[in-house]
Amino acid sequence: MAKPKRRFVCQACGSVTNRWQGQCADCSEWNTLAEEAPETIFSSKHDLSSGGRRVAFVPLDAPIALPVRRSTGIAEFDRALGGGLVPGCAILMGGDPGIGKSTLLLQASAKVAMAGGDAIYISGEEASDQVRLRADRLGLGKAPIQLAAATSVRDILTTLGSMNPPSLLVIDSIQTMHSDQIEGAPGTVSQVRGCAFELIRYAKENGVALVLVGHVTKDGSIAGPRVLEHMVDVVMSFEGERSHQYRILRALKNRFGAVDEIGVFAMAGAGLEEVGNPSMLFLSGREDQVAGSAVFPALEGTRPVLVEIQALTVRLASGATPRRAVVGWDSGRLAMLLAVLEARCGLSFSTAEVYLNVAGGYRLTDPAADLAVAAALISALSDRPLPQSSIWFGEVSLAGEVRPVAHTPVRLREAAKLGFTLGCGPEAGAEKVEGLRYSPLKLLPNLIDRVMGGS
Repeated sequence: MAKPKRRFVCQACGSVTNRWQGQCADCSEWNTLAEEAPETIFSSKHDLSSGGRRVAFVPLDAPIALPVRRSTGIAEFDRALGGGLVPGCAILMGGDPGIGKSTLLLQASAKVAMAGGDAIYISGEEASDQVRLRADRLGLGKAPIQLAAATSVRDILTTLGSMNPPSLLVIDSIQTMHSDQIEGAPGTVSQVRGCAFELIRYAKENGVALVLVGHVTKDGSIAGPRVLEHMVDVVMSFEGERSHQYRILRALKNRFGAVDEIGVFAMAGAGLEEVGNPSMLFLSGREDQVAGSAVFPALEGTRPVLVEIQALTVRLASGATPRRAVVGWDSGRLAMLLAVLEARCGLSFSTAEVYLNVAGGYRLTDPAADLAVAAALISALSDRPLPQSSIWFGEVSLAGEVRPVAHTPVRLREAAKLGFTLGCGPEAGAEKVEGLRYSPLKLLPNLIDRVMGGS
C-alpha cells in the first residue's frame, strides 16, 4: 500500500502544500503552516463531518397542531388505540394464531372503507379468495376494501406510489414480507427489520395509518427482532383463550395515548362483537352462594372490570405434599399470600391443596387483588360463603396490613352501578357511594372476622 502523503495547511487562508515552509506562498503570512493527519482511503469514505444538510432546530414551545384521529368504527378498538387512528402512525399487533387478529382488522378496514376512507388490506399468508370468503362470512362482502395478496415490498410500494395514499393500510403479516435488496428468507431478522422500515417510512411520508400484524413466540411475545417494537408507534397485544369467547385488545406501547386502556370483544358467529360492559361477561352464573368465591373490582386503564376469583382447598392425608395450582394470577404472589395468612392469621394451608382460578380466563396483574384472593381462600378453608353482593380489594403487605390502592372511588362506583351493596377494602381513599356500604379493613386478621361473621 502506498505511503500516505504529508500535507500542510495554512491556518490563515487554508491553502495546502506538500512541505513545510516559514511563509505561506498564497497569503504571505509567517509561521501559519501546520501539518494535518494524513488522509487514508477509509477516513475519506467515512468522514461524516461535511457534505450533509443542515438540521433545523425548533423550540419546545413552538405551536403545533394536534393530530386529527380517524375512528375505526369499532369503539373498543378506538379505546385501546387511545381515541382512534392517527395519520402516519405505525401499529404492530401481535397475538396467538387463531385469536382473531385478521378478523378484527378486516372488520376495522370495512368500517373505514364504508365511512368514506380508502382502506387497503394486503395479505401475505392467505390468498385473496380466502380473505373474501371470510369477509362473506362476516357479512362484509360489499365493503369497498382494496384487497391484494402480495409478499414483495418493492411491488407493494410501487403500487402504492402510483395511487393516492390510503387512510388505512393493513399488512398481514410482516413476517411474510421480503425485500429483494436483502439476503435471507422472509421472516429472518434482517428481512423483518428492512421491510418494516420501508413500510413505516412510506406511512410517515404520506400520512397513512399502517397496521402490521406480527407473529408471536410460544411464550406470547412478538416474534422477530426487538427493534421492531421500537420502530413502531403503537404495540398492541390481542389476548384471550380460544376456548373462551372473550378477547382483550391491550396496548403495550402507545406514543399517542395511554398504554393502560383495553378493548373487550366476544367471538361470535358474525365475527368479533364489542363488549360494552365486560363486568357482566365475567360475573355471569353467580346466582347461588358458593364458598371460595370473591368478586374483585379490577382496573384496566380508566375502565373498572369486576371479575370473580374462585378458590378451592382440599385436605390431604398426613405426609402428602400439597399442590398449588393457579390460573389467571401470579403463583409467586399466591405463595406469599399463603405465608402471610399462616404467619399473621394463624391459618394453616400446609396440609391442604390450594387451587385458585380467575373466572372467564381473565388474567390479573393488579396488586389490589390480594384482599379478594385472601377472602376467597379463607372462605374456601372455612367453607363459609362470602356475602353475595360484596366486593373485596386491597394490597396485602408482609406484615399483614391492608395497604391503600389507586382509584378506589372508581371501583366502588362501578360496583354500586352493578348492584353490589358491600365493599371491603383499605381505610384510605374511600368515598361515600350511594347504595353501597363501605367497610374498611386495616389488618388481615380483621378479614377473618368479616368472613366468619358474614358481614
